Amino acid sequence: MWSMIQAAGWPIWPLIVASIVALALILERLWSLRQKAVAPAGMVDHVLVEFRHTGTTQDLLARTAEQGPLGRILAAGLANVKSPRPVMKEAIEEVGRIVTHDLERFLTTLGTIASMAPLLGLFGTVIGMIEIFGSQGSTSSNPIQLAHGISVALYNTAMGLIVAIPSMMFYRYFRAKVDALVVEMRGPGDQLHPVDRRAARHPDFPDGDDDLPADRRVADHAARGERRPGEGAAA
Repeated sequence: MWSMIQAAGWPIWPLIVASIVALALILERLWSLRQKAVAPAGMVDHVLVEFRHTGTTQDLLARTAEQGPLGRILAAGLANVKSPRPVMKEAIEEVGRIVTHDLERFLTTLGTIASMAPLLGLFGTVIGMIEIFGSQGSTSSNPIQLAHGISVALYNTAMGLIVAIPSMMFYRYFRAKVDALVVEMRGPGDQLHPVDRRAARHPDFPDGDDDLPADRRVADHAARGERRPGEGAAA
């Protein structure tokens, strides 16, 4: 290995650094984007069952938020479950944007390495070609310098591809995985809507139509022969 690095010359060092960084990012993202770490199976059902029994408590919100990105989104919805639906939706979307940003962490760096590595390899190739032409004298050539220039050119080209190909493959894989996880985490927000209607129900309208306009509510109750509280006393 060391002999190959010596043969490749100094242009190989940026590629070595890039390969180490890329490997570290790949391992970190493989660990962080596990399904168990992002969206544990059965967590949503468990949290909703507990919510229906105990209501929104600080302990429930804290424990839910600690269960990964999906838990943070669910906790944001539960914290605003008694608010109007647009408010709860905005809270979920705001936390969702933060969670998505966290899931995409380091992917830009990995994509940059995948795009940059072939250029670094090409740079080493150019350096090798310069050494090859420099070995050609007016009367004779230096075979040692010629061989070293060829080694620099070929080793750097190969190293650039070795770094770029896996980096690009994992970059695409992580991007697709993040997109799939984001789509999956939108589900709990939809599941909270029925909870929101029951939890935020107005006492004057036990049917749960308190989110309708006032004229619609009066018309609906009149059609069913119902009266709002207080109307009988006023009559």
